[in-house]
Amino acid sequence: MEYNENDYDYNDYPRQEGDSSTKGLKIAIIILLVILAAVTFLFWRQVQAEKAQNAELLVDKDTLTNRLSVLMGEMGDLKTDNDTMSVALMQQRMVADSLMTRLKKERSWNYSKIKKYERELGTLRTAMQGFVRQIDSLNRLNTLLAGENVRMKREMTSLRLRTEQAEEMNQELNNKVKRGSQLRAREVTLLSYKRNKANNRAKQVDKLVTEFVLAANELAIPGERTVYIRIVMPDSEILGSPDGGRFTFAGESIPYSAKRAVDYQGDDLPMSIYYEDVKGLYPGQYGVMVYVDGQMVGQSDLVLQ
Repeated sequence: MEYNENDYDYNDYPRQEGDSSTKGLKIAIIILLVILAAVTFLFWRQVQAEKAQNAELLVDKDTLTNRLSVLMGEMGDLKTDNDTMSVALMQQRMVADSLMTRLKKERSWNYSKIKKYERELGTLRTAMQGFVRQIDSLNRLNTLLAGENVRMKREMTSLRLRTEQAEEMNQELNNKVKRGSQLRAREVTLLSYKRNKANNRAKQVDKLVTEFVLAANELAIPGERTVYIRIVMPDSEILGSPDGGRFTFAGESIPYSAKRAVDYQGDDLPMSIYYEDVKGLYPGQYGVMVYVDGQMVGQSDLVLQ
């Protein structure tokens, strides 16, 4: 049988392996495209979510900044003549300024930082509300005291009363008008002793004791105070302390007779200050003046025979 090339049909050759590979490649490409589309969509959603979150954080930042600006304006409007409260208010204003600076410089925002700044702002708001209440209380007190001061001056003018009690009350009223938190002493008494027994004979006295009560004052700042006394002899000389100590009063350094450190917590505080080993006293009127916080807060007299 003769071989005839034309009798062989090349279409009859098996081609299944090439077709299968092409089909698998197409499926793989389709799968990759689907995965890529899914990843792209998820990435897009994440970017959009981050944009939305950043936008919300910026809104929160602006809200915090606006609230702090309003609070700082309210702090700026607060006025008081009380020196201690003025210092405390100035310190809170410095805290607010520092918070505003940090808010403006902050670049990395998250919800944790927003909460932190909100807490700081809340603390400032609470402090300012406390200042408002205290200033209102001081204003009411000053108004009341100013009215009492006017009334006392009218009574003193009409009755011509120049007694020691009237002078002390007038001084007390003037001091309270100026400084609602200034301490005062009441029931001041100067006593004389010989060997721990009461004795009013000048040559026998070996100890002078000043007794008084530091009066309660809810506006005064609690803490340690140093109380000074000055004992004045009949010739106006001061009985000086053994250590030659001095303190400042009305801008001048003056000698004291004795001093005592106490812990004042705003309530009535009875106390005594001793001047011991007294020598060389002579008959006449002796006076004692009590000082605290740079102010004279009480006085009394004693006559020795």
